Amino acid sequence: MITPFSSKKDTDKEDPDIIDCFSCTFFFITHDRHYPYGCRAAGFKSRIMPSRDMYINSAIPCQLFQEKKKSP
Repeated sequence: MITPFSSKKDTDKEDPDIIDCFSCTFFFITHDRHYPYGCRAAGFKSRIMPSRDMYINSAIPCQLFQEKKKSP
């Protein structure tokens, strides 16, 4: 969990509940420099990765993740 008092070392650890948005079909990069990341499935833009934003606000991993299809 991220708290105002957690150190950088605590946030550097890989949290298995956080999903890699770059691997999701719904993830996109916006042209808004204040909100550079977006999620088409949830319909929002964020300053941080959308899956992390969802986890911070709900304490539940992203339920909308859909892995990108690999090219042959």
